[in-house]
Amino acid sequence: MSSKPSTVHHISDKPFRIDREKVREAAMKTGNGAVTEGYKGNREEIIAMLNDALATELVCVLRYKRHYYTATGLENEPIKAEFLEHAMEEEGHADQIAERIVQLNGEPNFNPRELSERSHADYDESTDIKSMIRANLIAERIAIETYRQMIERIGDDDPTTKHLLISIMAKEEEHADDMSDLLD
Repeated sequence: MSSKPSTVHHISDKPFRIDREKVREAAMKTGNGAVTEGYKGNREEIIAMLNDALATELVCVLRYKRHYYTATGLENEPIKAEFLEHAMEEEGHADQIAERIVQLNGEPNFNPRELSERSHADYDESTDIKSMIRANLIAERIAIETYRQMIERIGDDDPTTKHLLISIMAKEEEHADDMSDLLD
């Protein structure tokens, strides 16, 4: 009695083929821009999450900029430079998020009156350098956790947004590490 080696089939025994005609037909419906019929995410929920993340990033820009301009003392120049670098990176995150909202056929909410209400992190008016660093570390930790929860909620339904948030979260982890090092 001979035994045949078992073959593992992942999806199907048939070779994978793209149904080009079906894909082309669906692509002709251009009213949704980058959002195709195969998109599985809850657009409204994801746009709302992204708008809150946008508010958070903008508040972080403002907080870091305030700390940059108000920190005093020659010994704090390297810390001020770190604040400015982080402010610029947070602004880049805000731009990426706003662009993704538009790709999902949403509208980025830059309304200044609503920013602090929607932001996950707080603005801070500390006057001493140690309190500034601590406020920034706390805000970065908040951002990391909120991005983690958003990524978990989105799952595999919107891989583009998920990958964007993962890349931003990685940068927020670097920022938290920087602030933690400065605090020590």
